[in-house]
Amino acid sequence: MNYHDITKEDMLNGDGIRVVLWVSGCEHKCKNCQNPITWDKNDGLPFDKNAEDELFEALSKSFIDGITFSGGDPLAPYNRAEISRLIKKCAKEYPNKTIWLYTGYLYEEIKDIEGIELVDVLCDGEFVENLKDNNLQWVGSSNQRVINIKRTIQKGEIVLH
Repeated sequence: MNYHDITKEDMLNGDGIRVVLWVSGCEHKCKNCQNPITWDKNDGLPFDKNAEDELFEALSKSFIDGITFSGGDPLAPYNRAEISRLIKKCAKEYPNKTIWLYTGYLYEEIKDIEGIELVDVLCDGEFVENLKDNNLQWVGSSNQRVINIKRTIQKGEIVLH
């Protein structure tokens, strides 16, 4: 897996102060995407041990509320195994920090991916230009959902955050 950046004190991609891993690769290629530089899975840097150490060092800070996986699309087929591993590691090492994940896939399409049950909030769906709404929090178009995953699993139906 490749990545573009690790943002260490972000307040725009989830509740609180977060670390954000911006992964490379997206198959959706939404018109007027805010981050098309991340579409090419071969772009960016290899997510190696040094990158992982940097990510977890940033996450270890007491004032950090959690981690957000974004991109690109963390759940592009070629990113899934590594993102699942990182989700599990984050949940184990930092059980009191929240995990947010952005994907162009719908929850119904990815709900069985290993580790998804450990995600706190999933922002799902492709960005749709003609549904763009600047008044929405956390997402860019009205078709996208901000889903509380743990409550969704518990209730057996989509529960919004």
